Amino acid sequence: VPLSALRRDNLDRFEACVVQHLPEQPPVYPEDQITDRSERFLAAERVREKLFRKLGQEVPYGLTVEIEQFKHEGNLRTIHALIWVERDSHKAMVIGKGGSRLKEVGAEARLELEKLFDGKVFLQLWVKVKEGWADDERALRSLGYGDDQ
Repeated sequence: VPLSALRRDNLDRFEACVVQHLPEQPPVYPEDQITDRSERFLAAERVREKLFRKLGQEVPYGLTVEIEQFKHEGNLRTIHALIWVERDSHKAMVIGKGGSRLKEVGAEARLELEKLFDGKVFLQLWVKVKEGWADDERALRSLGYGDDQ
């Protein structure tokens, strides 16, 4: 089936074709469970996604997000996230002029996390340089990028 996701051509035909070949089976997870990942992981991924969208290809894959603290008290989640970059120049790009880009990322991620967690979120973001983190197996494992993840 020729299709284009960009132009939305034939997506319905493609979906019908795929669904027709899927086997029926009982659900793997309970219907009210949306993921098998932790809230910490979801928070880190939301922040990372916002960074990627704001930065485009400026700092392609030289950054990661580590949740240093995640507290859940009543209807409030307090999240402290560290954004690791490989170079000082990347740090400046992530922060933006006068902190503008980091503020935008934080605001957008917080709003999305509040919807996801159905409650208030206090999100603090810090940017630090850790040269060579992407090439260091130990650093990768400590940041959640190991084989067992």
